[in-house]
Amino acid sequence: MTPDELRASCLELNGAYEDFPFTPEMSVFKVGGKIFAISALDGEPLRVSLKCEPELAAQLREAHPAVVPGYHLNKRHWNTVTLDGSLDDRTLRDMIEDSYDLVVAGLPRTERLRLDRA
Repeated sequence: MTPDELRASCLELNGAYEDFPFTPEMSVFKVGGKIFAISALDGEPLRVSLKCEPELAAQLREAHPAVVPGYHLNKRHWNTVTLDGSLDDRTLRDMIEDSYDLVVAGLPRTERLRLDRA
């Protein structure tokens, strides 16, 4: 997955937007004001940090060397994935969608309903 494909995969989700609260080089993808993905899209190698349920996070780390505990994040709830080609695009897209879904589930009901209608 290229940086442009990663950005597109994050932004295609309902209500998702890109923000730069840390540095101009660090893309932060949010929904409802909450972060679901973080990536330095011009980084070498390309990496993305994604929210994950703790049990699944541990399973993904065991199964894939490219998946490690979240860099500078709560390691129980976040994974950092190196996009080195060892993980197929479908698996990565599923991980992005799971991260998004976890964040949406934590939003207030009115915000979740607004996203459902959009």
